[in-house]
Amino acid sequence: MAIEVRIPTILRTYTDGERAVDASGDSIQALIEDLESRHAGIGERLLEDGEVRRFVNIYVNDEDIRFTGGLSTELSDGDTVVILPAVAGGAR
Repeated sequence: MAIEVRIPTILRTYTDGERAVDASGDSIQALIEDLESRHAGIGERLLEDGEVRRFVNIYVNDEDIRFTGGLSTELSDGDTVVILPAVAGGAR
């Protein structure tokens, strides 16, 4: 099962600079495990205490997984997963 995962700039150090990588899994949890096996260290940047980190958003085909089952969200061949860290801060 081929699933395209789009990687944000801040996490590309784990993917040798690649903007998108292929991964597999029948759920987001399995996909993250596969990503970690191929790109060591990325899993801990996405998960904390077995849950998606508070400031990390993950979308499957433009749907936020927080509303589609979280880590149990099912995946199908050809899906696109987008990892999008929240951005905050700045100066006045």
